[in-house]
Amino acid sequence: MYKILFLFLFLLTIFSGCTTSSLEPKNTKIHNKKIFEKEDALIMFALRAEELRDYESASKIFDSLYEQSNRKEYLYRSLQNSLILGKNEKIIKEVDEITQNTFNDYALVRLKILALIQSNKLDEAQLLAINLVQKSKKVDDYILVSDIYLEQKEFDIALKYLESAYNQDYNEKILDKMSIVLYVNLNKRKDAIAYLETHTRVYGCSVMICKRLIAFYSNDNNIDGLLSAYLRYYKIDSNPEISKKIVQLYGYKREYIKLIVFLEESGSDDKILLQLYVSSKNYIKAYPLAQKLYEETGNVEFLGQSAIYEYESQKSKDDKKFLKRISTKFENVLEQDNSTLYLNYYGYILIDHDIDIEQGISYVKEALKQEPNSSFYLDSLAWGYYKLGKCKEALSIIKKVITLEGGDDPEVLKHYKIIKKCKQNKKVKK
Repeated sequence: MYKILFLFLFLLTIFSGCTTSSLEPKNTKIHNKKIFEKEDALIMFALRAEELRDYESASKIFDSLYEQSNRKEYLYRSLQNSLILGKNEKIIKEVDEITQNTFNDYALVRLKILALIQSNKLDEAQLLAINLVQKSKKVDDYILVSDIYLEQKEFDIALKYLESAYNQDYNEKILDKMSIVLYVNLNKRKDAIAYLETHTRVYGCSVMICKRLIAFYSNDNNIDGLLSAYLRYYKIDSNPEISKKIVQLYGYKREYIKLIVFLEESGSDDKILLQLYVSSKNYIKAYPLAQKLYEETGNVEFLGQSAIYEYESQKSKDDKKFLKRISTKFENVLEQDNSTLYLNYYGYILIDHDIDIEQGISYVKEALKQEPNSSFYLDSLAWGYYKLGKCKEALSIIKKVITLEGGDDPEVLKHYKIIKKCKQNKKVKK
């Protein structure tokens, strides 16, 4: 059990202050068979020392393990702890003594290179790293060389080594690093974005790559690119914050049809979708969505909206079953919310369809108590009096309405023309 735990922890990156965390020595397989009696106990002591960040003690214990077992994995671990402590000269000397400047053990060569880098001996580290990568052809070694060139601010050469590493397995972390070098260090912004976009076309847009594209497009104020990246990101992570960004960008571009499609497909914000349906007068889709929101939230405002939009969506508004359904909705709304909007709207329906003119008038008057100068509410009242045949009262009110804001509304003007022809005290029927 302890051996398995050791192997797991050994494969974790523990370098601190190194140029890259991906260069932990390989060939770290732990043998199942113990060589000496106290091997398991010493392993646990060493791991505990690392957990406590007592790297000095950990290094010494791993040295002892190496001396008693001659297993290289213990040597690597000892040197890694020394690297954390910054004992670079000790590492360089020890590696030279073991390897005698050969490349038989790539893991030890990598540790020496890292020690040289930490000692700021970049030229020496560069030569050794180039020789290593020519022999190993390993991805991590290409990255190591590129990191050295980055430290030396030789960005073009660093990029070439990163490209060589990327071309081996198309790792997105390497691509991300390449894109930063291109965008930030070499000011080749289009090339950086092109690399990322090409990768997404072949392998898809991961969280890392989408975020990098978002950062670049945002910095360039490229709204189209930014929207495209956010849409791809949302497919990976349907986070409400990402959805908000998409809504904002579509709104900024005034692409409301595409925004509606996005909201319909994603279901990310039904309230905004409802507003868009209403603004485009798509009442056929608006009223069931408002009903859905009412059922989900219990907010009676959505039930009122559902009633209004269902009424507006109907072509033939005189169907008795339809009017009964609408009336039931409004009555349920008014039991909980006697807002002027619902009072006037339902009152007008009762008046206009001769369902209950007097009740309709009473609802409109209730609305006028709260907003006495509303041209639309006064128009409803005038229309109610006209329906009762009270032409004088109707005409007096409608004359006032046309002088108010909203008095030029087509419906108001239509009522005005009809009421002027009204004969006093003659109840009008539809």
